[in-house]
This record gives sequence, C-alpha cells and structure tokens, in this order.
Amino acid sequence: MARGSSGGTPVPDAAPARRGLLRRRPKDGVPKKQGRLSQLRDVFRMTRRSDRALPWWMLLGFTGPVVLGYLVGLAIGHPWYLLVLAVPTGVLAATFILARRAERAAYAQIAGQPGATGAALSSLRRGWNVEQEPVAVDARTQDLVFRAVGRPGVVLVTEGPLPRVNRLAEAERKKTARLLPNVPVHVMHAGDGTDQVPLQKLSGKLGRMRPSLTKTEVSEVSRRLRALGGVRPPIPKGVDPTRVRPDRKAMRGR
Repeated sequence: MARGSSGGTPVPDAAPARRGLLRRRPKDGVPKKQGRLSQLRDVFRMTRRSDRALPWWMLLGFTGPVVLGYLVGLAIGHPWYLLVLAVPTGVLAATFILARRAERAAYAQIAGQPGATGAALSSLRRGWNVEQEPVAVDARTQDLVFRAVGRPGVVLVTEGPLPRVNRLAEAERKKTARLLPNVPVHVMHAGDGTDQVPLQKLSGKLGRMRPSLTKTEVSEVSRRLRALGGVRPPIPKGVDPTRVRPDRKAMRGR
C-alpha cells in the first residue's frame, strides 16, 4: 500500500498489477504457432470451396478401412481388436485424400496464370536447382522458359502454346548446349494440350528422368550457368513487358 500525496487515504500499489499484466501479455511481434489440426482445417476449407465432393471422398477413405477391418475381425473372432487398428488407418487414408485433392485444387487455381510453371517447379524435391525467374521471355507473347538443373541434366520447361514457344525454347537450348557441350539438355512443355505435361504431373515427370550427372556435377553446372549469364534479369514487379517502350534519347546517345 502507498499513501496519497495528501498523506491521508492509502492508495493501492499498482506495481503488482502491472507485473501481472506484463506476465499475461503475449510477446509483441511473435506470431502464435498454428497447430496441426488448425492447419488441416484451413486446408479442408480452402479445398472444399472448389471441390464439393471432398467430404464424401474423405468419408469413404475413412469408413472403407474401418468396415473392412471390422469384417475381417468378425471372421477371425476379434472384431473390436481389428477395429481399433483400422481406425488410425482410416484417418491416415482420409488425410491422404485431403492432401492429394488439395494439391490438385491448388494447381487448378494457378493454371493459366503467368509464372504457373515456375510455381509448379518449386515443388521439386532436393537434388534440383530451380531458377525462380524465367531464363527466357518473349515480351510480345509473354511466353516463358524456366530452367531446372538436376542429375538428368538441364531441363528447360516452357510455358505457352505450341508450336509458338518452340522457337524460344530451341534458342535457349542451343545457347545452353554451347555453354555446356557435355551436359544433356532436355526440353519439356507444360500445359494441358497435346505433347504437354500438366502442372500437377510436372514434378513427377522430372523426378522419373534417368540420371546422367553426379551431385557434384549438378552443383558445378548450376554455378557455371549463373556465372556465364545463363539467367536473364528478372522482370520488375508491376511492369507489363508488352508495354515497355525504349528510351529513344538514350538510343541516340543523348
């Protein structure tokens, strides 16, 4: 207790209350970590917006193993024992279905947008060096060529309609082959048309390619491509490449 300035009525000491508030106050700038169940709930809500059949598929994935386990348990005389074992299997199956359909919904949302191929390549597993920006750009048509370097060699992945993007990819392939004459250079076309690979299958397609380089050679190839100017400067955000105009004064030497 502390006395007032007049020396009369005692005034409660506010220090303990302040200390209590400080103990209960969360740390500023430190976001609360999201739990696993909260993450699954958010993924479910996001996927269900575009996939209305998701709850039924998840229900089927859960009840299938549970019913099968119970029936097998009846046949051997231990229904409840196998039922307890089948429930975690059903939960795992429902979670697997959620993950696969969420991935498909995510690819469907970015399909047709510029740079969607680069986003799909970012899901490649370790062992691949993927450039975040396209290595070749057609400013007029906005066709893009992305590059991934892995044990199969250098893979150029195009984004744009065939056969228009073929010229851009072939020019980039020849330039890469001149820089790295002993390294395999592959061209792959991303898209939903004929002779194209859908976005959701792109990473799997690259992962099944036959390896030709060692891990050390992959690092060396990536280093040489960066050092020799294999990557073009990224497009500034907010700039439409089809509307860029040259500086005519600079072209005249002024």
